[in-house]
Amino acid sequence: MRVSKRRFVQTLGAVAATAPFASRGASAREVRRRRFDLLVIGAGTAGLPAAIFAAKRGASVLVIDAAAQIGGTLLLSSGQLSAAGTRLQREKGISDSPLEHFDDLMRISRGTIDPVIARLAVDHAAATFDWLMEQGYPVLPDYPVDGVAHEPYSKPRYYWSERRGIAVLDAMRPGFSQAMAAGRIELLLEHRAVALQLDHSGAVSGVAVEDSGGTRSELAARNVLIATGGYASNAALFEKLSGMPKFLDSSYPFAQGDGLALAESAGGYIHGAEKYLTNYGVILASYDVPTSQLARANFYPQRRPPWEIHVNAHAQRFVREDVPSVDAREQALRFQPLKRHWVVFDQAVVEQAPPLIEGWTSEDMLDAFDGDLACFYRADSIEALARAAGLPERALVATLDAYNYGVHTGNDFLGRKHLPCKLVKPPFYAIRHQGTSITSTAGIAVNERLQVVRRDGSAVRNLYAAGEILGSGATQGQAFCGGMMVTPAITFGRLLGQQLIYLSQ
Repeated sequence: MRVSKRRFVQTLGAVAATAPFASRGASAREVRRRRFDLLVIGAGTAGLPAAIFAAKRGASVLVIDAAAQIGGTLLLSSGQLSAAGTRLQREKGISDSPLEHFDDLMRISRGTIDPVIARLAVDHAAATFDWLMEQGYPVLPDYPVDGVAHEPYSKPRYYWSERRGIAVLDAMRPGFSQAMAAGRIELLLEHRAVALQLDHSGAVSGVAVEDSGGTRSELAARNVLIATGGYASNAALFEKLSGMPKFLDSSYPFAQGDGLALAESAGGYIHGAEKYLTNYGVILASYDVPTSQLARANFYPQRRPPWEIHVNAHAQRFVREDVPSVDAREQALRFQPLKRHWVVFDQAVVEQAPPLIEGWTSEDMLDAFDGDLACFYRADSIEALARAAGLPERALVATLDAYNYGVHTGNDFLGRKHLPCKLVKPPFYAIRHQGTSITSTAGIAVNERLQVVRRDGSAVRNLYAAGEILGSGATQGQAFCGGMMVTPAITFGRLLGQQLIYLSQ
């Protein structure tokens, strides 16, 4: 089911009910007569802490957002956090440091992170996490750990809450609400930033906004922070920047890339698109583009050793299916056509192996083959299976023959160790998996002060950016590094709130 803006707001009714300011705030008429010290575009992961900490310093702050409530991607995010040198680590006897965190990021990303931006993030991550804990952030028992779902760190510095991104939002909500009640923060919801205002010197001096009815207002500010998030719900922009269709429709509906266009209009530029990477693949609900996720297979050999083989569009195996590294599987898929693969198996696997699909029994999976679901194929011969799945027949036959020979000899051509049985018993099965991404890889270039910069390196005066608008490639590189999306966004917002000189002209 596609996620529309209307359905998104409806399904988050319970969240809105806990937010007394979800649908109220200042009016454009009230705020357009003022000049604010800081105007934040985006009431999400980076914008909220920026506003909170700026207000603590006595700055006048205006926060605007196109949505009807605060939270941004935190309303949907898994909320993964990572930080080194935290109080919680020390309490548990874990010795860790930002330098070790940075070295791990360099290792996992193979040196593809932005070293300046990533180092800024990890150097201040512990203070950010400690602050969240002080605000009541509830960490799961037995955390931190070295990793969940992504390539593990060398030290336990990965934190999570049962309530995912909502737990992060709820930790920040009281401080934001209190600053609003005290008149230090004004909030303007359902207003979209449509243009930046520049003075005669080229410095940013304000923002033009439009409400849901198209009425335009011009708002003045000494400093502007773009914290609008990414572009992952803009299918055209997603394909333009990633080079891949937006297969999965599960991103925050308001992540339309507005902030990137604003920054570019003032002289900023987008970089990092070449770092695009997908997960190892999910089962889509339909062949439509985009569509929703139907299910996800268990591809973690530590939890379920593989009984199946994985083939690409050429019907060739492309990865050792039992390789323990998450990153190795994701990197192998990166070079496959359309980031797509098929999981192939036989009746013996159905009868003997543990369930393949997370949360499904083997009977559930067989029901999928019996129905008319997309991506599920079954046939009485390998050739017929290939035709049904859209794979080359001879190649699939050759691939199965080669794998079965490896099982027979105990010497798999790709070095696979877990070889439970040959795949020879009909009927034969295939499930198509699509590599997907719900975040924005490319982003606006900034310097070490988080100022938006031009291609010549000069800063656009009074204009800053933080959060997913910087692109996942800045803090994760061409890899998935646990906690390096949410934590840097909060950290950068907090730093800007603490450090900007708001009263300067």
